[in-house]
Amino acid sequence: MLSDIEIANAAELHPITQVAHDELGIDPVHLVPYGHHKAKVDLGYLQSLESRPLGKLILMTALSPTPAGEGKTTTTVGLADALRGLGLRTMACLREPSMGPVFGMKGGAAGGGWAQVVPMTDINLHFTGDFAAIAAANNLLAALLDNHVQHGNALGIDVRSVDWKRVLDLNDRALRNVVVGLGGPSNGYPREDGFDIVVASELMAIFCLTESWADLKRRIGDIVVGHTREKKPVTARELDAHGAMAVLLRDALAPNLVQTLEHTPAFVHGGPFANIAHGCSSVIATRAALRLADYVVTEAGFGADLGAEKFVDIKCRKSGLRPDAAVLVATVRALKFHGGVDVPDLGREDPGAVERGMENLERHLRNVREVYGIPCVVALNRFPTDTDTEVARVVELVDGLGVRTHPATHFVDGGAGATDLAKGVLDLLEDADPSAFSFTYPDGLPLKEKAETLAHRLYGASSVTWDGKAKRRLDRLEADGYGRLPVCVAKTQYSFSTDATLRGAPTGHDLHVREVRLAAGAGFVVLVCGDVMTMPGLPSAPAATRIDLLDDGTIVGLS
Repeated sequence: MLSDIEIANAAELHPITQVAHDELGIDPVHLVPYGHHKAKVDLGYLQSLESRPLGKLILMTALSPTPAGEGKTTTTVGLADALRGLGLRTMACLREPSMGPVFGMKGGAAGGGWAQVVPMTDINLHFTGDFAAIAAANNLLAALLDNHVQHGNALGIDVRSVDWKRVLDLNDRALRNVVVGLGGPSNGYPREDGFDIVVASELMAIFCLTESWADLKRRIGDIVVGHTREKKPVTARELDAHGAMAVLLRDALAPNLVQTLEHTPAFVHGGPFANIAHGCSSVIATRAALRLADYVVTEAGFGADLGAEKFVDIKCRKSGLRPDAAVLVATVRALKFHGGVDVPDLGREDPGAVERGMENLERHLRNVREVYGIPCVVALNRFPTDTDTEVARVVELVDGLGVRTHPATHFVDGGAGATDLAKGVLDLLEDADPSAFSFTYPDGLPLKEKAETLAHRLYGASSVTWDGKAKRRLDRLEADGYGRLPVCVAKTQYSFSTDATLRGAPTGHDLHVREVRLAAGAGFVVLVCGDVMTMPGLPSAPAATRIDLLDDGTIVGLS
């Protein structure tokens, strides 16, 4: 079979103006083209659709990811193509890939095989410049802050309290902790600083949760960058930074329209990681898609304990959006991995390991159905090495939990390989009870109890412990009036615990919070747990070493 990039490079794409008009009824005058195959949709036009009813929202999530890969984005695309293939007006809503993992360990995030969004190379690299705009606005605030201190510090900012970090859309561990302002008085006041990756920044979260330019500017103004010597919060509004930052993000806020290999329209907009941020594409894109299409398939990052939880407790809480159904992606390989099989042996038939690994899938299903109250089916993304015996065992075990499983071959067969899955989702939607939807915790719980509720209800943890500095920070936020905000847990994606090596469904472990960060503009509090990093490093063999440019301009090695 051809590689992902060979398939994408050989694809015959329709002009994006044709996709917009034929599939969504959008005239070219409402598009801002970025070449022939991608465009932004004018925000003014999208606001004119506010009287339209919303379509059905389908949330794609997964079990805890493994090194073998599960194909959540691929399944999102495959399901969208299958629904469209049944004659239904359908859109996909995906996150924009970060160049950190593209050049690092994970590779691209545009799907795979015959279930991709295209142009794949553009989407995985600079795309329409949204991330560059977010980085520029973020770093402008950092520069204005240091400049304010340099020119008299009228607000009395305690430079030791500055929380606002600079950002970069690449993995670079050397930038996690730096010192700025060296070189004498003309270069500013020396202080400790650091970099986060763009997708972990509060500004990315604001970008994805905002609903309008006015809301964007208000949220940016609410950003707390540090404190005065009297412990008073200092905001971006007080630095007069919010207007210029909003200007940098004005055009980026319009959602990006692309297509799948089968010409299903897709919004690809915003891209927070789910292990260190809230992991959902933009509210603007999701709501617009629901007014343009009858069925919208969107993904949340990583497993249902991370992306789906944050979709529910942050995105839905803030926006009022509600998923009508969920699809939980599993693979035989992932179940065997959670059942104790190491990666080199995942191709061998082992029904016993499948049974042992079911505890991971079972807990995710329980959380989705009983904690979030979302009706759910399982998409079993088939790999060539999966045996019929193993697939049948998965179907049998999941059926025993009262959930339907739909094996799918969209990676090889495109939308046609996910037709049974699409029909299963449509059946599920007919019987769905939207009143069953619920948050994991109520707004009124103190921040500490919100963390404990997540740990006990979703992760199977027995306790939550806090570094001394983190606990003091939490108490300070409660005293400052931020206690009603939801929490965003930053932890490893590979386990329900904070230990990436604990497979399956561990219980009795400790959720240790080492750092607490306020994201006042985004409207949540980040709890950094375990050894998760908000500026990742590169692996020993980065994907960048396999990516190349041929003499004729063709990009190769991107996946």
